[in-house]
Amino acid sequence: MSATTSVQPTPASGEKKRYWLDNERFLSMAMLLPAVLYIILLVGIPFVLAILFAFSDVTVGSPQLDNFTLDTFGTVVKDINFQRALANNFIFTIISQAIMLVFANILAMALIRNFPGKWLVRFIILLPWATPIAIGTIGWLWMFDSVYSPVDWLFRSVGLLKQIGVVGSEGILKNQTNMYWLGEPALAMFSVIVVQVWRMLPMSTVILMAGLTSISPDIRDAVAVDGVGWWREWREVTLPLLRPIMMVALLFGIIFTFTDMTVVRVLTRGGPINATQVLSSWAYFKGIEGGNLSEGAATVIFMLPVLLGVALIMLRIARRTEVR
Repeated sequence: MSATTSVQPTPASGEKKRYWLDNERFLSMAMLLPAVLYIILLVGIPFVLAILFAFSDVTVGSPQLDNFTLDTFGTVVKDINFQRALANNFIFTIISQAIMLVFANILAMALIRNFPGKWLVRFIILLPWATPIAIGTIGWLWMFDSVYSPVDWLFRSVGLLKQIGVVGSEGILKNQTNMYWLGEPALAMFSVIVVQVWRMLPMSTVILMAGLTSISPDIRDAVAVDGVGWWREWREVTLPLLRPIMMVALLFGIIFTFTDMTVVRVLTRGGPINATQVLSSWAYFKGIEGGNLSEGAATVIFMLPVLLGVALIMLRIARRTEVR
């Protein structure tokens, strides 16, 4: 007798492809792979290098990681410019986000209503977010020019800035008074905050608009039937329902603002006399322009615990509000 063996047919290539495409575990890993690679290559590796540099004495002239020390952090903390940059970071972030949150609520409530030209208003409001921040900030740099500022011209037109008569060789001349927006410490900080609010306002407005449109119309109808006024409706109905979304918008705003360097770099370069330096711009100055990579990295590391603490607190508040 001859033994017969049964040969199992091999699945076709098409069946293999369908198998992998129907495999949820494979698809989930494949979809997450680009994001994981992005985080590892553009965030993870620089973050690890920053930690290594912060615990060393690396400079541009001596880039070897052969001497790990904690003295770098002591040197950084004792620097008065670092202390000023850290204080400016909190002032810059808190004031700009408080202003942004108020205007974002006003704009979001206005833009969910129907009125003529609504699409144009939305386009104008969203334009700062679509414009590259460097280009937009350069535009503001021209607007805050110490001689040809259109803001100063507008103030002079309405009488807020006066023209002073000066006696010259040709008689009495008119010397136009200017604000010197980027030359005075207080005005420079005010200018930086204004530009940051202008930049972040569209994103926060869109997030709050999404939260407002998600509120059920039945709730608003019930409030209207009860005859509740606008202020009471917003305080007792809209605000509690919108608070989790508001926390998310505020969290994104704080992270973007606390780590931002572009606005300060383009407008003031940290001046005048380091009055508008923030941690990111000071780290760039020390690490890249000054060549002291270790102190620059140590300056950046100080932002990590602050941002982690803020993120955990705000997400916890949003979670508790959502559960209630």
